[in-house]
Amino acid sequence: MKILITGAKGQLGMQIIKMISSMNSELGPLNEAYKTAEVFGVDIDELDIADLNSAKKYILNIKPNVIINCAAYTNVDGCETNEDIAFKANAIGPRNLAIISEEIGAKLIHISTDYVFQGNGSKPYREYDIPKPNSVYGNTKYLGEEYVKQFCSRYFIVRTAWLYGYYGKNFVKTIIKAAKENGKLDVVNDQRGNPTNAEDLAYHLLKLALTEEYGIYHCTGNGECSWYDFACRIVEYSNINCSVNPITSEKINRAAKRPSYSSLDNMMLRCTVGDEMRHWEEALKMFIKNI
Repeated sequence: MKILITGAKGQLGMQIIKMISSMNSELGPLNEAYKTAEVFGVDIDELDIADLNSAKKYILNIKPNVIINCAAYTNVDGCETNEDIAFKANAIGPRNLAIISEEIGAKLIHISTDYVFQGNGSKPYREYDIPKPNSVYGNTKYLGEEYVKQFCSRYFIVRTAWLYGYYGKNFVKTIIKAAKENGKLDVVNDQRGNPTNAEDLAYHLLKLALTEEYGIYHCTGNGECSWYDFACRIVEYSNINCSVNPITSEKINRAAKRPSYSSLDNMMLRCTVGDEMRHWEEALKMFIKNI
């Protein structure tokens, strides 16, 4: 089995590569099928997925059985002022991978986001709920999903949220650093979602890749909280002497609107391959213990 991972230098891409190389995860060992897998990890410095011709040439040379697309432009505020860059990375890139996947008969796993939803509800979004993004980031990611569905027949669209991992920058590492340096933090308390450990997400992506259970999935840590709740647990589990104060979103001047409620329900996972995602607090405890 050959696996191509785009966006391989990001926190999720690196997590998947490490997991396959070790054949193990915090959720348990990987399927034996991955023992002989050839993994090709690429990032934008080596492959620009928004360039159809060069992407096709590169991928046809490898002929992977599975493509996992972790590549994206995820700077939510930056998307508002760099629309073309966001469009290329989040919509054109996935379209190109879908076209190429279909041509070579590969499975395509495409990572998407809770930002495809309007985020004004009061109960977790399920896979059948209709997206209605309210930011450039959300709109370009949603179009990426639509292109994948349009051009590829063997796809897994996996929406996740509030991702953190052992590699790269993320909210957990930022809070730990700021808490140690300042001893006092202000964190928004009017946005709710699902913190997701990249370890859990990577494990489920690799579980899906061995199946033909195609479709749209939600894959986030179980349970929900606000960013304030999340920050409080990070400080608590890290044993840092720091006060965390709740504030409203309007206190922070941002270019893009954030969803106030974007919790996802892992219904498709439960009904197909099984939802082994840990509760967000359990996964966070383990993460902080390990770092």
